[in-house]
Amino acid sequence: MTARLDVLTEGYADDRVASTVVLVRDGDAVIVVDPGMVASRSLILDPLAALGVDPRDVTDVVFSHHHPDHTLNAALFTEARFHDHWAIYQDDVWTDRAADGFELGPSVRLKATPGHSAEDVTTLVETDGGLVACTHLWWSSEGPDVDPLAHDQTQLEVSRAELLALRPVLVVPGHGSPFRPA
Repeated sequence: MTARLDVLTEGYADDRVASTVVLVRDGDAVIVVDPGMVASRSLILDPLAALGVDPRDVTDVVFSHHHPDHTLNAALFTEARFHDHWAIYQDDVWTDRAADGFELGPSVRLKATPGHSAEDVTTLVETDGGLVACTHLWWSSEGPDVDPLAHDQTQLEVSRAELLALRPVLVVPGHGSPFRPA
C-alpha cells in the first residue's frame, strides 16, 4: 500500500514568506504537513476542496518545526491530532512520544532531522513513485546550502546526509516546489 501526496501550495521565502503545505492521504489517515503562513487561507482551503477533502476530515497535522511560518493555520483542522518532535496534541490531551519512526499511516512515518531547529522532523511518504520527504532541511531547490537561521549547521548537514541515504525520489522543501535530489 502506498500513500497519495498533493502539494496544496508552494511556499517561498524572500520579501514575503509562506510555507509549502502538503496533503497526504494514506488509508484512513488524512494528513496536512506545515499549514503555516500563506497569503490567504484560500490557498490551503481551495485546493483541499478541489481534492474533495473537508478540513474536518483531516486526521493529523505535522509541524516540521515550531516556527509560525509552518504552524499559523493549524486551527483550520479542528478534528486533527497535531504532531511535532516529541508529542501528539489533540484538544486538551498531550501525549509524549518520540517522533523518530512514528507511523501516521501504513505508508507515512516521521524522522527526526534536527538542524534548522533542534526539533525538526521530516515526514516520509511512500508513494507509487517512491519515497517523498517533506522537510525543512532545504528551503527550496536553490538552497541555501548554508541555512542562515540554522540552529546547528553541522547537525543540519548530518541530517541531510542521513535523509539522502534513504534515497527519496522527491524532496518537498519548506519554502519551495518539490525537487529531485541530485
